[in-house]
Amino acid sequence: MTSVTAPVSGRAIGLTEVPDPVFSGAMVGPGTAIDPDRVPAEAVSPVSGVVVSLHPHAFVVVDGDGHGVLTHLGIDTVQLNGQGFELLVNKGDTVQRGQAVIRWDPVAVEAAGKSPICPVVALEATVDSLSDITESGDVKVGDVLFDWQ
Repeated sequence: MTSVTAPVSGRAIGLTEVPDPVFSGAMVGPGTAIDPDRVPAEAVSPVSGVVVSLHPHAFVVVDGDGHGVLTHLGIDTVQLNGQGFELLVNKGDTVQRGQAVIRWDPVAVEAAGKSPICPVVALEATVDSLSDITESGDVKVGDVLFDWQ
């Protein structure tokens, strides 16, 4: 089983509250989302594994069981072309849970007219394979968001 932990601190809101139909409809996969604290912060890896995809606004880490977890920093933030984001690791790097991957500023994201909400998604998972999904309440970096069987 893989425990997926919060890459950012804030308030858990669940995927259905994400202002993007691709995420809210779980088309990318099941999971949850965090409305982040409005302070510059480091987004950390929600699992230990290999960084298989890395963009200024999003990253995927695949753990030893082959579970890929997408962390997406904000909605439509690809349109910011990396502005306000700083990569701290490289694609192909092995990272530990809790290791900083991207430094970003949710305030700058909002100022640019984008939502800073962060979906955390289990790629290629079925909703039945996740348990104990956190969809409300305050979360801190490292708190368990859901378990993946």
